[in-house]
Amino acid sequence: MDVLGKARGAVHGERDELYGHPRDNLARIARIWSVILGVDVSPEEVAACMVGLKLARLAQTPNHADTWIDIAGYAETWGLLQEPREE
Repeated sequence: MDVLGKARGAVHGERDELYGHPRDNLARIARIWSVILGVDVSPEEVAACMVGLKLARLAQTPNHADTWIDIAGYAETWGLLQEPREE
């Protein structure tokens, strides 16, 4: 199974089309979480927390392939946050 290829395809394909660039999507999530939690949350922290959520799910179903793909996808989105913004 090509976990990394599937994750990259989702991040740069379907999810990008649905939710916009990961930088923008994770920034929106960070603003919402910041209000809910009462602390500043960064887009990078959103990516890390989403990996944590997926790890919690793997505790119940460790062989669920889609969850592993999602973890790889969040790693990819974190990487995209590190790149300079293209104008």
